[in-house]
Amino acid sequence: MRKLFLLLTSMLMALGLTACTSKKESTMQDNKGKKVLIAYFSWSGNTEKVAKYIAEKTNADMFRIERVTPYSKEYEPCTQEALQEKNNNERPAIKGKVKNFDDYDVILVGVPCWWYTAPMPVFTFLEKEGYNFEGKQVAFFCTYYTAEYETLNDMVKTTPKAKHLKNFGTKDDHTDGVDKWLKEIGL
Repeated sequence: MRKLFLLLTSMLMALGLTACTSKKESTMQDNKGKKVLIAYFSWSGNTEKVAKYIAEKTNADMFRIERVTPYSKEYEPCTQEALQEKNNNERPAIKGKVKNFDDYDVILVGVPCWWYTAPMPVFTFLEKEGYNFEGKQVAFFCTYYTAEYETLNDMVKTTPKAKHLKNFGTKDDHTDGVDKWLKEIGL
């Protein structure tokens, strides 16, 4: 009886270990062995919601793009700061760095549309932080009310040596269409 108990216990443990294979490992297989990073900027939380949804679906690592000096928490002053940065073509300093950037095969960059383009800290991330996008598969996604096309095109121009995948836009914080887009880009 003791041998039967030990055998059943061993089998259950083995099944448990199999069932607990990390989500990361199974997703890496689903992503055809590609390591994925989602870099995103979010002021209101809309883009962050979409980025987190994508991360759940792809088990990607995440990096939040944040300005060293935070934007105002009030809408009107924030929009004026953002407009001034845009008009001056500024590249404000951002917090942190992506660790092991070179290890990533696919980079997804998410933004809201601000003044018909991406927030300027995103351009800092794409142009000024020393990341090499050459040969990386890159796709952009945005949350928008208007100007989706301009915003996505502006970001594509900043990474000319990347292998650009299809971009994606969604109104507000809606995740409708994300699954279809991820399938289209091989994730």
